[in-house]
Amino acid sequence: MRVLVVEDERNLADAIARGLRKRGMAVDVAYDGDAGHQAAFVTRYDVVILDRDLPGVHGDRICADLVASGALTRVLMLTASGTVADRVEGLQLGADDYLPKPFAFDELVARVQALGRRATPAAPPVLAVADLVLDPARRVVSRRGEPVDLTNKEFGVLAELIKARGAVVSSEELLERVWDANTDPFTTIVRVTVMTLRKKIGDPPLIETVVGAGYRIGEVPA
Repeated sequence: MRVLVVEDERNLADAIARGLRKRGMAVDVAYDGDAGHQAAFVTRYDVVILDRDLPGVHGDRICADLVASGALTRVLMLTASGTVADRVEGLQLGADDYLPKPFAFDELVARVQALGRRATPAAPPVLAVADLVLDPARRVVSRRGEPVDLTNKEFGVLAELIKARGAVVSSEELLERVWDANTDPFTTIVRVTVMTLRKKIGDPPLIETVVGAGYRIGEVPA
């Protein structure tokens, strides 16, 4: 899941980003409304965590522009004001959810995960291909009933490939969906991650390289 945090309180923004990354999400951070507005329309995010009172472009404007664009991005609006009137106003602007500060981090994570499921076409609660099973909610993978220990990035790549249902997923797409904006676009990290993922999944091989195009999980050998 790709998340953008737009929050001018740097310590809070960085803490949110660190916590979400530990949960396996790819997270970018913008510390003002101008940077947040630009980022939200350059990269396709599943969820934008948006402080309402931002310097530069106001959070209300960012939210309204995202809604008007027709993007599937879901907006979780944050604010120091937790009155009913403020929550109603935020939702009327088009926000998908509203969380007053201070908040419990576990609640933030749960809300982000719920919004992320709504940001993409519905997928089964458990993803499976052949004898490989991936459970996004529990973040576990098994093959032939045996657990497969994956890093967060390996898990993210595998999930994207299974969700593609046999379609080719390019390295650029995997980089955008699984890593954050600080990753060098010319890095070989996707190729290396796929290589280690193949080894961990074992035989028969499931991930196919389509030269010049990317990777896919196609028909499984008998």
